[in-house]
Amino acid sequence: MASPLRLLLVSTPMGPIGQGLGGGVELTLDSLLRGLGARGHRLALLAASGSQLAADLPVTLLQESGVPQASWQHTDRDAPVTIPADGLLPRLWQRALGLQGDYDRVLNLGYDWLPLWLTGVFRTPLFHLVSMGSVSTAMDEAIATVAAGHPGRLAFHTAAQAAEFALPDPPRLLANGFDFTRYTCRGQPERVLGWVGRIAPEKGLEDAALAAARLGWPLRVWGLREDPAYAAMVEASVPAGTIEWRGFQPTEVLQAELGACAVLLNTPKWTEAFGNVVVEAMACGVPVVAYRRGGPAELVEPGLTGVLVPADAVEGLVAALPAALAIDRLACRARAEARFGLAAFAERVERWLLAQPA
Repeated sequence: MASPLRLLLVSTPMGPIGQGLGGGVELTLDSLLRGLGARGHRLALLAASGSQLAADLPVTLLQESGVPQASWQHTDRDAPVTIPADGLLPRLWQRALGLQGDYDRVLNLGYDWLPLWLTGVFRTPLFHLVSMGSVSTAMDEAIATVAAGHPGRLAFHTAAQAAEFALPDPPRLLANGFDFTRYTCRGQPERVLGWVGRIAPEKGLEDAALAAARLGWPLRVWGLREDPAYAAMVEASVPAGTIEWRGFQPTEVLQAELGACAVLLNTPKWTEAFGNVVVEAMACGVPVVAYRRGGPAELVEPGLTGVLVPADAVEGLVAALPAALAIDRLACRARAEARFGLAAFAERVERWLLAQPA
């Protein structure tokens, strides 16, 4: 194990942690804090005011107020860089600039232009764990600039995600990590399907709902209802009672409810950088039927942890159900833990952070 580092992590500028506003970044953050803390590193997190963390996390929480930043995935591809008045994004990074001398490394978890631009300004090495694929020309250019000028300061979750950017060198791939002690494997599921994610068009809930309707199985849906109009459209597209809305839930509640599902459907319409919910399902012993697109296509091992079907093929989801139901749930969990356990993830991140000279 390396000598302890003093690490400052800077959270997403999309809002407070603990409300689901940060999407998968919130789970990644929890995993980073647990894994790196267990390896003896001294951790501080700079996040939006009102953030709530689990009481057992080994971290000092620093908070800043300000107007949240809109997500790049909800803007036009050629949209300019914009920051609202009294914005949270510049406040977070002004604070980080002032604090950098107290730390050995700064790790950015937000997908935004400003921290990328600041890479060469920081005296303390600034690293970026990129959380999304290509959604913006401005962001693509910023990521390419960092990749060319500061080799090693970028890391990605999956090869599919990294392939969307212009990178001069092979990418650093970290996957993600999960504390499997927080997930319980349930041997006998209910006759119900599951789906987890932000309720927004790029997540493809309508395909999962249609597949569930054709199978005659109820679909339990967990996640922040980010786009209420879209949610209403999906519900109206299938017979009444097909969808059971469960809302956004913390890990402890989600895993207990998700573990009751026979199969998780994963139906993204865009390139998921990773697919945290895919591994969360596996951790509960729930096989996954997923589109062969983006990160989830690298996570699901056909016949062992789930089934992959062609992207956007609702009939493929329907046809894959028997094969998914035949997968041994305990073996599914064991295979996922071997690949995505917390300790292995923390070690990968540590090697990345130590690869660059101070």
